[in-house]
Amino acid sequence: MVDKTTLEIVIAHYNEDVDWLEPVKDFCTIYSKGGPKNLPPYPSIPLPNIGREGHTYLQHIAEQYDALPDVTIFLQGHVDDHVSISVEEIVERSIKTRPGQVTTFPFRELELFDCWDGIPWEDYPSWKKWSSMECKRSPKSPGQYWQQTIGFENVPASVGFAPGALFAVRRETIQHYPRSYYQLLLEDFFLGEMAHVNPETGHYMERFWLAIWNPSEYICWNAETDVALEERNAQGQLTKGHWHRTPKYVDLDVYTLHPTAAQLRESSPTDAGRFMAKAE
Repeated sequence: MVDKTTLEIVIAHYNEDVDWLEPVKDFCTIYSKGGPKNLPPYPSIPLPNIGREGHTYLQHIAEQYDALPDVTIFLQGHVDDHVSISVEEIVERSIKTRPGQVTTFPFRELELFDCWDGIPWEDYPSWKKWSSMECKRSPKSPGQYWQQTIGFENVPASVGFAPGALFAVRRETIQHYPRSYYQLLLEDFFLGEMAHVNPETGHYMERFWLAIWNPSEYICWNAETDVALEERNAQGQLTKGHWHRTPKYVDLDVYTLHPTAAQLRESSPTDAGRFMAKAE
């Protein structure tokens, strides 16, 4: 019988309605930052309301490093604005994740990040949902965090990232780095002076996850020469040099409104439905 040693769904929750987790509740670890008034209807672990989802994910990895299941799915409490498939389908896709691979979910495509000197929030009205919130500005640029904390010697042309930081990854991939690495990320991005409900570093971390776990797939070192030949990889993700670039100076990025046929293509049949059985 499959249990949480094989599959775990980590949920970063604040006050969202998480009834959609009912079919997979026995595989969930919910971290709630909304306080006693906003507890979810399922068992949860309280955390201080700091650091967005990145703090939650790193806290979980650092604490559970030696007890990680085969596959961990990282999700936020609300996913409808990023994901067009059911939670059962999310699990079906996730259990096929291979070592070194990061599984993401339609309909949102992977996006391009190249603002290494700092995110010019005023240039992106479509991001006003986040830029209009009180934000603790970072003391360092994304490029400085990339080199000093993430640990790469050079800054690339761009990286690809999953908007909302919704993805699945295998234990071997996470454990490619020691626990101390994740503790360093937690401390540098989300503790001390950056222990804030909406730190700018949370937005940086959202953009770095995939590049950390699979540099060859999600880091584009040269915009002219380091470009994938195919537009999509085996998962159906946009590849390096083909990631979606959010347009500047527009109120709405229409590219994100309607899933394409490619984004919604069906997964191959599997026996993954058995993972939906209640854990014993």
